[in-house]
Amino acid sequence: MTKPPHKAPKHVPIPSKQEILDFIRSSPGRVGKRELARAFSLRGADKIDLKAILKELEKDGAVERGHQRRFARPGALPDVGVVEITGSDSDGELLARPLAWEQDGRPPRVFMTPFRPGQAAVGVGDRVLCKLRRLGDDTYEGRPIRIIGEARATVLGVFEPNPDGSGRLRPTSRREKAEYMVPRGESMDAKAGELVLADIMPGRLYGLRTASVKEKMGLLGAPRSVSLVAIYGNDIPFEFPEAALKQAAAEGPAPLGDRTDLRAVPLVTIDGEDARDYDDAVFAEPDPDPANSGGWHCLVAIADVSWYVRPGDALDKEAFKRGNSVYFPDRVVPMLPEELSNGWCSLKPAEDRPCMAVHFWIDKLGNKLRHRFVRAMMRSVARLTYTQVQAAKDGKPDDTTAPLLAPVIEPLYGAWNALFLARKERGVLELDIPERKVTITPDGKVASIDERERFDSHRLIEDFMIAANVCAAETLEKIHQPCMYRVHDLPGQEKLEGLREFLSSLDLKLAKGQVLRPAHFNRILEAVADTPNSHLVSEVILRAQAQALYQPENIGHFGLGLAKYAHFTSPIRRYADLLVHRALVGGLKLGEGALPADAVAEFAEWGEHISVTERRAATAEREAVDRYVTAFLADRVGASFKAKVSGVTRFGLFVTLETTGADGLVPISSLPEDFYVHDETHHCLVGKRSRRTFQLGQRLDVTLREANTLTGSMVFNLEGEAGRSPRPPRGGPPGRPVRPVRRKGR
Repeated sequence: MTKPPHKAPKHVPIPSKQEILDFIRSSPGRVGKRELARAFSLRGADKIDLKAILKELEKDGAVERGHQRRFARPGALPDVGVVEITGSDSDGELLARPLAWEQDGRPPRVFMTPFRPGQAAVGVGDRVLCKLRRLGDDTYEGRPIRIIGEARATVLGVFEPNPDGSGRLRPTSRREKAEYMVPRGESMDAKAGELVLADIMPGRLYGLRTASVKEKMGLLGAPRSVSLVAIYGNDIPFEFPEAALKQAAAEGPAPLGDRTDLRAVPLVTIDGEDARDYDDAVFAEPDPDPANSGGWHCLVAIADVSWYVRPGDALDKEAFKRGNSVYFPDRVVPMLPEELSNGWCSLKPAEDRPCMAVHFWIDKLGNKLRHRFVRAMMRSVARLTYTQVQAAKDGKPDDTTAPLLAPVIEPLYGAWNALFLARKERGVLELDIPERKVTITPDGKVASIDERERFDSHRLIEDFMIAANVCAAETLEKIHQPCMYRVHDLPGQEKLEGLREFLSSLDLKLAKGQVLRPAHFNRILEAVADTPNSHLVSEVILRAQAQALYQPENIGHFGLGLAKYAHFTSPIRRYADLLVHRALVGGLKLGEGALPADAVAEFAEWGEHISVTERRAATAEREAVDRYVTAFLADRVGASFKAKVSGVTRFGLFVTLETTGADGLVPISSLPEDFYVHDETHHCLVGKRSRRTFQLGQRLDVTLREANTLTGSMVFNLEGEAGRSPRPPRGGPPGRPVRPVRRKGR
């Protein structure tokens, strides 16, 4: 039998450089010549051409060669690498950064997948060896292999004794899933349920890490223990060194000296009922200048902290270390000792107080005409609250506000009406985010949780302070003094593209190809006001915004629509404001307490530090409120609540209760039986079979399943759903950019 003639293999054209480059860039990991040859069906001599093309691409810097001659785009992470946990995003997912990053620019973000059951929990600062899979140009998924280094030296938790004299320590951090063993003789005789601080010891006992108690803090649930957990858990300094306390105790009244005397001006402070310090006072009157008909003369006076806290002294060192005051429902951790924060630097009524003050003049449309700073002595005529002032303006004055209504309160509102017109004209991002107010009884229990009321009196003070802050930034720039700007960058292009894609699914358009302004977002918010999508769109726009921070390089404040902005109005509680005061004192030659001449070299580093302490304080405040809210609802396990979806992740939904603002997780295991896909662009989970969608901002009925008062975390189920084991459909999930998530059985 004659054999059929041999058929030569069909010739496949050599791919172009761009085709090879596109394949490498779109691959989730590094690729080698074998994968490339298979992808383009190359054989024999064609592989030699492929090798030559890869050499050219590498020489041009378009790709880089890694381990085992595998290629990736420049700056790509290896398939396996070490990352450091840096925090969590707004949806609660752990974020990390590659430990070895030598490229220019920011390193990629790594979203950590949940650790497998039995793996030790991680916290901020831990180093983890993990498998890395690229999700996008600057984002990766990290699958933990093992922890190779721990940042924490101590752990805060609740002690539970064992019969043999040892004990267990249950960490208060919700990220710490594993308990610690406390060996015999290492408990300091702590009682059951007592809150303790312990040193982490090397080695393990019965498979658990070990710890030695070094400080006892009383029973969990005792008054003030909740805020104590947040303080220790976030490394917030709360005990002043002896030198700082001695310096504060020795302070006294400031002399009038060369100060401008403002004691005859009826300045008033306006704060919340629960305010502990009063560092700003305001006054307004019609401008008597006939050339400025309908205009206003305004005055903002701020406590002169720079007189008492001098560069490099004990108070200054501790204030810098803290960065800011931290406010909890039951206490304040102040930046300055009480003798100053509630004493000589607090603008108490009917008492002489030194201040830094700015006069500014505005026209009837709120446009600033000029301003002038002075170092002065003032005497507040009244300590008022937002509620008092608003009630007086609404025709219900009390004994304190009645005599002040015509000479003080009415002019303040008149000037604010003009400032408000200017605010609307320049365009300010108007995201009205509700704030929770937790009221605590004397015995440390939660009396109520309410949404803080917001009046025009709040907006009045806010706009007066913004105007004063602008004056400070403009003056420092004009007199060539270093300025610690409060900056807020435009949203990043990656977030904007995701936002545009999401909005287009709702037939909404965000301007493209022009300078983006807050007004563009405001028009979208107005378009969806009073519609079912209102909450959803607000949440997504909020998540697209950059984070405000402190730095000496000015890039403007996008959210406020301002070209120059610095914090000047709260030096009692923010170190950034103290730096601005010192720069003004030195630049305007207003006396003692000026910024040292060599300070400018440190400004960039100082800005980073106080930006970190600000975020640390915000985290601690939020954690404390979460624990109080959890304790408030702990006896309502099984009850039903109205909620809205506040975050969508690969492992479930974060929800916020409408009545209390409490936050919790609806695990993916409790969703109706299906195979769920996480659509990051549209902020939703979609059932592959049922197509049922759970989206950011969606309203749900949920049932409280667990309330962990130790960590302040709550778990909810959807109403009527108990969490059944999933049966994923065949065919698997769709490909990028959505990521599949399979519910785990319970």
